[in-house]
Amino acid sequence: MLATVTAQKLRVAHVGLLLPLAFLLFPAHPRWRRLHPADVGLAVVGAASMAYVVWDFDAFIYRSSAPRAADLVWGTVALLTVLEAGRRAAGWMLPTLALLALAYARWGALLPAPWTHRGYGLPRLIGLEYMGLEGLFGTPVAVSATFIVLFTLYGAIVDASGAGRFFLDFSFAAVGRHRAGAGRTVTLASFLLGGPSGSGVATAVTLASVATPMLRRAGYDREHAGAILSAGGIGAVLSPPVMGAASFLIAELTRVPYVEVIRWSLVPTLLYYVSILLMIELDAARRPPAEAAVEARPLGPLLRQGAVHLLNLVVLIVLLVLGFSAERAVLWSMAVAIGASWVTRDTAVTPHRLWRALQDAGQRLVPVGVTCAVAGILVGVVSLTGLGLKFSGILIGLSGGHLLPALFATAVVLLVLGLALPVTASYVVAAVITAPALVQLGVPEPAAHLFIFYVALLSEVTPPTALSCLAVSAVTGGNPYRTMWITWRYALPAFVVPFLFALPGGMSLLLVGPWPIVVLSTVTAVAGIAALVSGVGGWWGGPLRWPQRGLMVAAGLALLSPVPALDAVGALLAGTARVSSGRWKTTQ
Repeated sequence: MLATVTAQKLRVAHVGLLLPLAFLLFPAHPRWRRLHPADVGLAVVGAASMAYVVWDFDAFIYRSSAPRAADLVWGTVALLTVLEAGRRAAGWMLPTLALLALAYARWGALLPAPWTHRGYGLPRLIGLEYMGLEGLFGTPVAVSATFIVLFTLYGAIVDASGAGRFFLDFSFAAVGRHRAGAGRTVTLASFLLGGPSGSGVATAVTLASVATPMLRRAGYDREHAGAILSAGGIGAVLSPPVMGAASFLIAELTRVPYVEVIRWSLVPTLLYYVSILLMIELDAARRPPAEAAVEARPLGPLLRQGAVHLLNLVVLIVLLVLGFSAERAVLWSMAVAIGASWVTRDTAVTPHRLWRALQDAGQRLVPVGVTCAVAGILVGVVSLTGLGLKFSGILIGLSGGHLLPALFATAVVLLVLGLALPVTASYVVAAVITAPALVQLGVPEPAAHLFIFYVALLSEVTPPTALSCLAVSAVTGGNPYRTMWITWRYALPAFVVPFLFALPGGMSLLLVGPWPIVVLSTVTAVAGIAALVSGVGGWWGGPLRWPQRGLMVAAGLALLSPVPALDAVGALLAGTARVSSGRWKTTQ
């Protein structure tokens, strides 16, 4: 007999399991090597605040409009413990924003227009945040409890099945022996490994431990090696089929199947990796790397023996395209990954390896799940007070009703948030506050959310707090801040991409619209990225002077535009730069 679990009970149980783990895995002080009684006490109290919800659940949910004294006490405890768990697992920025949001909800009547509102007392706040589905247990936790938990487990099982090792060997065999092969190998491996995992930092660090010696032998210094690893790893968050946790939130907030989000992300992912690969090729042409002996098996035998590890990805994509729910598709993919692992004894997912995969998935899930819980508190306040509409009006007013200034303002907000927030948290905060303004200014809803997601992703490689660069530098031994600046240069042309699909006509870059226009926009966008890389890097078959570099940057921007007339202008500018650079060389 099957039993149905209500949405609220599922979300409460999800937070109730993650909350104690956050206190046990992330001690209050990094020097505490053993469990401290205070951490154990907070874990127990946090779990008790969740157990209180389901103790008398039917009566509990019906008194959300008039909470009892015990409800207020336990609700306050739940909010405080979630905020503290979020501080430990994801840093102080998001909990601070959530506290400011709660203070705004309580004392907003004291503020001047346009920020003022009636103000809400503790019973109303607890009723919203703790006793309903609009606050703490809102959309972010719903996504974490369904999509994110399953896809996190999927990534861990793929790693345990030996697929990760196969992807790395495949990358070495496919591109490792060519010029700039070391950089190509890392970038391709980042895409293959990052697709199932959806974690940029984890992908970059995993590759760093294996590929750093190869990059060093190829002539890259520690900082350039770290930059290639960081730039490729961050692309994992953008890469189908799993992408990052924020992608599931995009599907939920835009009310579309997850496969639609994958479709929207295909061309942006292509443009990002084209940018990285071209920058690597440019560096290789300007400063030819040393020949690095790449130990790789022949590609043919490798594919014959290990191609079975690709089956889980194929099954996942096929089932999503056929209309299966994301949950059912990933469950079948996990089953295929486990079955395929038994082709050889060395990769078989035995009960011991499966247990280790479950542990690994749990450790990955805790920071993301707790971040979603804290984000839910913030989203609840935005919904209650109408803060999103107020901010949208202010943003539109400051931009004069013009789209491009509003996009730049949103990008600045995201880059500032990215200094202290992970991608998922940055996306949630900006999505509930700035997305309505962009939609009002004429940006289609999918493009508005993809714009926010893409810029939030790029904040991960923006100095001075690029987490991926800091983590990779610990492995490569390079200067973390120099690594950040080099990574930022590698990814710089990609910063233009999110503006393209947010401007009129840009939906063609999300594979929406007539196919001839989609194909033309994609081809010219790739050409535009190539021109931008050439202009930024100062190289096109040889060094470019500043006038030619300026022409190439202008050509790239024109080619990236979805307007056909500007594509023609871009091609003309690129041709002019090429001809003039050739004339300059002949006079030397």
